[in-house]
Amino acid sequence: MWPEQHNTQDLLDSAQQGSDQAVNQLLEHHRDALRKMVGLRLDRQIAQRIDASDVVQDVMLEAAQRLKQYLQDPQIPFHIWLRQIAKDRMIDLHRRHHAQRRAVDREQPLALTGLPDRSSIDLAGQLADDQLTPAAASIRNELEQRFLNAIEQLEEQDREVIIMRHVEHLSNSDVAAALNLTTAAAGMRHFRAIQRLRTILADPPSLG
Repeated sequence: MWPEQHNTQDLLDSAQQGSDQAVNQLLEHHRDALRKMVGLRLDRQIAQRIDASDVVQDVMLEAAQRLKQYLQDPQIPFHIWLRQIAKDRMIDLHRRHHAQRRAVDREQPLALTGLPDRSSIDLAGQLADDQLTPAAASIRNELEQRFLNAIEQLEEQDREVIIMRHVEHLSNSDVAAALNLTTAAAGMRHFRAIQRLRTILADPPSLG
C-alpha cells in the first residue's frame, strides 16, 4: 500500500538539497496510501460531513510545512511520520466534533471502508479451517464476510495491528515505530492478534 522506500529516499535526498519539485513529488507519491489509511479510520459520523481527501489535503499542507524539520532528524521512516501527522489530525477532528465518547489520544475504531482487499482475504483463508467454505463459487464472499465480522470482534489494539500489517502492508519494524514499541514487542502483539483472530474465525457462525 505504501510506496517503495528506495523511491522515497531518492525524493527525500533531493528535497534535502532544496528541490521544491521533489517535495511535491514526495507528497503526491504518498497521497493514495494516506487516503486509504485515513479512510479506514475516519469515524462514520464524521465521514458523512468530511471526506477523507480533505483530511489528507490538510495533512499534506502540514507535512510540507514541517518537512524541513523532519529532514534535519529523520528518526522514523517518512511514511510513518506522515501516518503520525494524519493520526493527530484525526484525533483533533474527533475532539472538535465530539463524535466519540472515548479518550481522544487513542486511534478511533476502524470504519472498515473498502475492506477487505486481496491480502486480507488471503489472510482469512490462511487462518480459517479447511471446512469453512463448502463451494468454490462462494468462497470469496464467505471469507469476506467472516473476516469482516471477525475483525470487528477484535479489541482495538489487536484490530489495529492486523490492519497495519495486512492491509497497509507495514513491516514489523514500521509497526514498532508507529506504536512506539520495540520490534520484539510489535512482533509479539501481531502474533497474539493473529491467534485471537484465528480463534474467532474457527468458531461456528451464529445462526441467530
